[in-house]
Amino acid sequence: MLLITLSARRGPRLDPLGISRINGRVWPTDIDEFRHVNNGVYLSLLDHARLDLLERSGLWSRIRAAGVYPVVSMQTVSYRKSLKLGQRYVIETRIAGFDERSVFIEQRFVVAGEIYVRAYVVGRFLRERGGVVSMGELAEITGVDIASVPVPAWLADWAEASRLPSTRDDAPSEWQPLGS
Repeated sequence: MLLITLSARRGPRLDPLGISRINGRVWPTDIDEFRHVNNGVYLSLLDHARLDLLERSGLWSRIRAAGVYPVVSMQTVSYRKSLKLGQRYVIETRIAGFDERSVFIEQRFVVAGEIYVRAYVVGRFLRERGGVVSMGELAEITGVDIASVPVPAWLADWAEASRLPSTRDDAPSEWQPLGS
């Protein structure tokens, strides 16, 4: 993570609504017993790529100065092709939209122009002293015109169907019978 942060600080500036691209290679520590990238490693690499977008767009310094930090609230990943040992790839990251509570990010692992893996990540911003940052406040902090980038309807529907109850509400682990 430190290497990506340092590289991002020296990399070309990026529009907050632009596409971040970072190059990577599959290392022996990335693969599982099936000789392809472990599913958990993909998620860690996506974390690094989101940090690159935040750093190079200048958003990271703004949100940190405001005492704010991002968290992932939900994500979905589609695996189309496996990345194998030694293979080079590019992780592309961009903001896909905003709703009244969250930022939606699309990320892709790309090899020679072909999508191997695609993820959609929903993030929230929290205050270090506690509490959730509203999208209006986030727009003020970042200078991004949040209203200009609405979430695609299908992505909003997925997020609503996947959302867990608020941390202030009960969320009992009760399994529904199969087939119901």
